[in-house]
Amino acid sequence: MVLCVLPVAIGSRLLAVFDRRRFRTAPLTIRNILLAEDNAEEAFLLQRVFRNLNSATRLLRVSNGEEAVEYLCGSGEFAERERYPLPSLLLLDVKMPGRSGFEVLSWVRTQEDRAIQNLPAVMFTNSREEKDVLRAYSLGASSYLVKPSTLDELRSMMREFDHYWMDLNQPPPPLA
Repeated sequence: MVLCVLPVAIGSRLLAVFDRRRFRTAPLTIRNILLAEDNAEEAFLLQRVFRNLNSATRLLRVSNGEEAVEYLCGSGEFAERERYPLPSLLLLDVKMPGRSGFEVLSWVRTQEDRAIQNLPAVMFTNSREEKDVLRAYSLGASSYLVKPSTLDELRSMMREFDHYWMDLNQPPPPLA
């Protein structure tokens, strides 16, 4: 018997493979990004953009640097790892009250837990200041993005961002 496999896609994204002989789909892997953003409106727009991308990426939000560290540690309200999984990537605003994105990045890169230490960390900020860019990279940022000024630019940037980081980039292997 010849196996007939049909791709199921929305836009250019392959979401599942349908095996007509078995009437099931291959599992879709959900990837999580932890967004640390203090501005609720900017976070809302970003979450909306990601939902509309039809990607397998879920954006999880914390509103400051302290919450980001608690989330990554799996402590406090974030203790339940099934509900609050370790992300595949960090998206950090630079200027937040309390612990800044720089301080979170510095903390991440000094952790003994390699799963946290090796997380790709992207700074996502309004700051174009050269000193902020240099500081981010010196602390171990994987990328530095300046927030776009229009919704269309944000959609375009996040489409490329999602494609690069979630589809093309080869992350470190999971640690045993």
